[in-house]
Amino acid sequence: MKPFQQIIVVLMVVGSLAALSFTQRATAKPVTAKSPIFAVLGDGSSIEPIGYVDSKGKMIHAIDGSSNQSVLNSFHRTYFGKGKFYSLFFGGKSAGTVTVVSSDPKAECINYLAKTTTKTTRTPLKGNIMALATNAKVVKPGSGVRRLPTPAERAEIETLVRDEFEKNSLPRSSLTNLRSQNLTALDVDSDAIAELVGSYWVEVSPKERGLLFFIAQRGTDGKYGFGYSNYHKVIESETMSEDIKDVDSGVYHERLLDIFDVDGDGVSEIFSYVMSFESAGFNVYKRQTTGWTNVFEGSNYHCGY
Repeated sequence: MKPFQQIIVVLMVVGSLAALSFTQRATAKPVTAKSPIFAVLGDGSSIEPIGYVDSKGKMIHAIDGSSNQSVLNSFHRTYFGKGKFYSLFFGGKSAGTVTVVSSDPKAECINYLAKTTTKTTRTPLKGNIMALATNAKVVKPGSGVRRLPTPAERAEIETLVRDEFEKNSLPRSSLTNLRSQNLTALDVDSDAIAELVGSYWVEVSPKERGLLFFIAQRGTDGKYGFGYSNYHKVIESETMSEDIKDVDSGVYHERLLDIFDVDGDGVSEIFSYVMSFESAGFNVYKRQTTGWTNVFEGSNYHCGY
């Protein structure tokens, strides 16, 4: 090869490398800012990650108990450091703080959570009264409304609940004794009109339970209707413990955590929690034109039963 040909080859190689380097820089994915959002459980004694809120106001998945150890280690260092604190959200509005006491990314069965202390200016957290915690930016604070339903609201809702159970082929005789895990009035868009979120169940037979989770909203006719509902039947022999009493205590029921305006559009999303024998499930619902839609599902693996 002649000298001038060698020079051309070298220039071509250098040019190709420079172009490759530029392409890599141009197509490199930017670092996405994200904030964790937690379920506050155990009467405020622990927090468990539901997911991240990214910089575009979208929910994305975080860790769970089956995550790679290096991922767990990094998450604990970043978000579960002793003394780290988050705003407690109740009714979609900051109402206290949640402070990390300890965590262990290698702890058996609880490597996904942090032990915490909770201070609230509202109703103390207990049992089915749960909440959210986050350091995500709040574009517009929620209404802060979270209360028991009025007797009239409860009566109207329970008529809808009985109708929904009947639609799912439950005999009317099983509906005389409605039971609920909770029924909560919220105001997702600060319009002074309550949305109601509830978890009801009935004893279909000594070994069967019918479970119903719903979001109810008031229509233009002034009456409540379900914007979302989910019914399922649980049979004792199909439960991991083979004891229907575990279901009665709350296992498999979908229950309200709280509300939080994830995307900053002025309408809070509704967060719920489903406890099972091996894991915890989380759902996020967003209001649409015709009702409510599940826009995020997450879960944390705990341990084998």
